[in-house]
Amino acid sequence: MPKKIAIILTAGYADWECAFINGIGSAYFGFETVNVSPDGQEIVSQGGLRTIPDDSMAHIKPNDFDMLILCGSAIWETAEAPDVKNLALNFLNENKYVAAICGGTLALADAGILDNRRHTSNALEFLTGKSETYNGSSYYVEGAAAISDDNVITAAGSSPVQFSAAVFRAVGVEEKTISEFLAMLASEHSKNVQT
Repeated sequence: MPKKIAIILTAGYADWECAFINGIGSAYFGFETVNVSPDGQEIVSQGGLRTIPDDSMAHIKPNDFDMLILCGSAIWETAEAPDVKNLALNFLNENKYVAAICGGTLALADAGILDNRRHTSNALEFLTGKSETYNGSSYYVEGAAAISDDNVITAAGSSPVQFSAAVFRAVGVEEKTISEFLAMLASEHSKNVQT
């Protein structure tokens, strides 16, 4: 049975942060992605992409999925951020993965999920300055692209490739395939730009 991932997209979500997971992962690596919004209604990404989600957050149950992903968005820094604490904790309680990138890591910090796990984000100051309940600074790994610890994956918004690789690894994609994925994307940076 193929692995199944629920991705929470919010208004102004960062188009690029889950693009490889949706595009490459589901098309080539044999798992299913289900994109949801807080209320199931159409949302618009940071880049202006109008997105019709597959479902709403209310219908996402850990028994139906292997992983929950929080895609980054500036909304996580505001009072309009959806409350994902119970959903994320339910996934972890069922021994499922929870992953967050960029602003999504703030939701995990607010939920206390990062208080006793190694993790990363945009910066330690991003978490300490924007979360009133975060107590995990001693577990923060400075300069890491992506961290996986005790079923929780975190990444900076500048690291969508390494975040995707960590997600692929967690759902059982072979290491050789992940290495090929990373090498393919890295090879672009070794080529000269022609004008």
